[in-house]
Amino acid sequence: MYLNKAIVYGNLTRDPELKSLPSGMQVASFSVATNRVWKDKNGAKQESADFHNIVVFGRQAETASQYLKKGSSVLAEGRMQTRSWDGQDGQKKYRTEIVADRIQFGPRSGGAGGGYSGPSSQPSQNASAAKAGNGKVDKNEGLDTIEYPAEEINPEDIPF
Repeated sequence: MYLNKAIVYGNLTRDPELKSLPSGMQVASFSVATNRVWKDKNGAKQESADFHNIVVFGRQAETASQYLKKGSSVLAEGRMQTRSWDGQDGQKKYRTEIVADRIQFGPRSGGAGGGYSGPSSQPSQNASAAKAGNGKVDKNEGLDTIEYPAEEINPEDIPF
C-alpha cells in the first residue's frame, strides 16, 4: 500500500489566484507559509519558514478565492504532486505542490466577525434594566430556553 498525504496549516503569502480550465472547472492556487521554531544545541532560539504551493479545484476553489486573502490562516489537506514543463529558456522546470482535496479556513484576524458573539457581548434590555435596579444581572434572563414535554416520548411514535 502506498500513501501520499499532506496536511499543512499556515498563513497565505498572497491572495488566491482563480483561473478556469477549458472544461469550465475553476482552479485556485495560492501559497502557504509554515513556521518552525526550535532551540539549537547552544540553547539559542532558531526560526525558519517553509513555503508550500497549494492548488484546489471546483467549488472549493471558488470559495477559497472569495474568502481567503493574504495573511489568512488555512488548513489544506491533499496529495503532493510534482509537475514539469519546458521553460521559455529551454530548461526543464519543476513545481511541487499540494493538490488539496479539502481546505478549512482558520479564524478571522482582527476581530472581523464571523464568530459567535454570545449574550455577554450584547446584553438584552431586560438584563440592563435588572442591572440598573439592584446591581445584579441574571445570566439566563432574556435568553430563549427550550421547554421539554413532561410526558415520556415513545420511540414507536417517531416517524423515521
